[in-house]
Formats: sequence, C-alpha cells, structure tokens
Amino acid sequence: MIRDLILMAISLFIWGVGESAFFAFQPLYLEQLGADPLRIGAIIGSYGLAATLAHVPAGYLSDRFGRRPLIWAAWIIGFLATGLMALAETLPVFVVGMLVYSMTMFVVVPMNSYIAAASGKHSVGRLLTLVSASYNAGAILGPLLGGLIGEQAGYQTIFRFAAGLFFVSTVIILLIRKQPVEAPHAEDKRTNLLKNQRYMYFIGAYLLSTFAMYLPQPLSPNFLQNQRSLSLTQIGQLYSVNSVGIVLLNLVLGHFDIRFGYLIGQIAVGIFAWLLWTRSSLPWNFIAYFILGGYRAARSLAVAYIRTTVSGSNMGLAFGLAETMTALALFLSPPLAGYLYDQDPVRMYQVSMVMIAITLLVNILLFTGQRTARSVDTVPSPQKSP
Repeated sequence: MIRDLILMAISLFIWGVGESAFFAFQPLYLEQLGADPLRIGAIIGSYGLAATLAHVPAGYLSDRFGRRPLIWAAWIIGFLATGLMALAETLPVFVVGMLVYSMTMFVVVPMNSYIAAASGKHSVGRLLTLVSASYNAGAILGPLLGGLIGEQAGYQTIFRFAAGLFFVSTVIILLIRKQPVEAPHAEDKRTNLLKNQRYMYFIGAYLLSTFAMYLPQPLSPNFLQNQRSLSLTQIGQLYSVNSVGIVLLNLVLGHFDIRFGYLIGQIAVGIFAWLLWTRSSLPWNFIAYFILGGYRAARSLAVAYIRTTVSGSNMGLAFGLAETMTALALFLSPPLAGYLYDQDPVRMYQVSMVMIAITLLVNILLFTGQRTARSVDTVPSPQKSP
C-alpha cells in the first residue's frame, strides 16, 4: 500500500500548487467583486458550513462502502468547482463555485482513513504529517505563482491555472487501489463513539482549539493589503513561506509525542497572531507566516491522536465527527473575524491570542493524568490486503 500513498502524495503535491495559488487571494477577489468585510466573513463562514454538512456522511460511507470512491468523487468535484470559479463574472456565481468546492473538504475523512489503514507497521502520526507535507510542499510554489498571475493577468486567470493542475492531479489519484472494508468488532469498547469518553472529550476541546487558531487567518490577506500596504506578490510570498513552515513543522512535530506536538502547534499560532498585531515590517510578517505552519501540524496530530482512541471499524466516522468540529469552527470564526476587523483590524489577533491561551489550558487539563499517547504503530490494522 505504500505505492498508493506515494501516488496520493504526488497528486496532493500538484493539488497543493493549484489550491494555494488561489486560496490566499479569495478574500481579495471577493472584495473586488463587491463584498465588504462583513460579507466576506459571512461567505467564508458559509464555506465552512457547507463542509460541516459533508464530513459525517463521508465518514460513515467510507467505513461501510470503502474510502477510494469518496476520494475519487472529491477530486472530480473539486476540479469542476474550480472551473466554475474560473468562469464566474459575478459575485453570486463565484460564491456558488466556492461553496461547491468547499463540499470537497469531506475528502479529508476518507483520505486520513485510507492513510491510517495503509500504514501497516509504520506510525500513523508520521505518515499523516508526511502526506500533509507533500501537499504543502506544492503549496510553497502556488502562492508565488498565484500572486504573479493575479498581478499580470487578473484573478480569473489564477483559477484557470488551478483548474488545469487539478485535472492532472485527478488523473493520478484515479490510479490508487481499493482497500478492504473492516468489519466492526463487538468486543471492542471503542466501537461506540458516544460512549468513548476519551474521544468525545477530545473532539469537544478540538472544536474550541480550532476556532481559536483559525480566527486570525481568513481576513489576514485583507489586513496585510489594507493596513500593511502589501502587494499581491508579497502576500503570495507570505503564503509560500507559510507552506514551508507547514512542511517543516509537520516533519518536526510528527516525531514528538502526539499530544506535545499538538500543544506546540497551538502555541505557534498564538505567536503568529501576536506578531501580526505588534510587528508591521515585512521580515516579521515572513516569520509570522512560517510559524503559522503549526496550525496544519496541530490538525494532523489531532487526527493521529484520535486514531489511538477508536477502533478501525469506525475510524472513518470518528474522523468525520472530528472534521465536522473543524468545519464548524471554520463556519463560526470568519463572521466573528469580519465583525472584529470592522471594529478594529487588529482586534481579531488580540481575541485569538486570549482564546488560544484558554484552549491550551483546556487541552493540558484534558491530557493531564492520561498516559502518554502511544505510537499508532501499536494500533491494530486490517490484516487483509487488497
């Protein structure tokens, strides 16, 4: 199955180039199409709401019918939605494309399940961070290209460029092989998620943590352009540096104890918020966006931790509920960010720092007294091979 993970990594690398080429500039394009900060926050929040509705069904279906069909569907829908955004001339049409694209976030659930099931004797935590690093290695190049294309040819051309890359990525992902569906084990107490206190407590804390970490992010491009006078090229460079930080922090934190790495990732986002609030020079902005890589690393490590709390037969559903918490945070935090930005642009950073401090305490209290999270090498994996 390592062959399939290599194909997935290559496909994700290409997808990372395309998605990161437009993702950082979406709020700016929305502004150009006529949306004010409050509407931008609401639109991005709706993006998270659309994703929220997809994760649990995706987890259930991947447990019952297999992961590969859902992975294929997400890639194809993402390609088509990006084509719609590339053709959009008005704000409503573009928002429809955004919302359709947001539905493809359900791929995180079957994809993480696919990686975990294919891990064999390898650490799930390390494999998840490595595959995440492949996407973000592509995302190093994407914002640079997106910024240059946007300045030379306009925003629409960025989406056309991304759609072309997504077609290639989709062709590659269609080559991965099917995995067997694991039957539930009645004797495994981790099968009933609602009675699994270790799991339920963690995803509750995970919702709070993700909300706090994401709050300062969605309107930062607007803050950097409007309050710090950065160009599109410079903003693209910042997002490329962010991708470098994601790759390196994924690789580094993936070698630590899962819970320790997860906490360090949250602290890194708090430092990001503090730097953007208090430092205006471009070098400090580069440092801030490099450190922001802790956000993605924390999310990967949260998934790895969840894998230690559940059985293989309901892994997809467990990941689906966790990703629903993520999507719910992505739905709730942007409108608050838009409101705070409208009141005072730096306030979203201040509020985020306070919330991160609170959620760190919550997570430390949750982890205290628990046994150090074991390497997922010890978690049983399916014995059959496709």
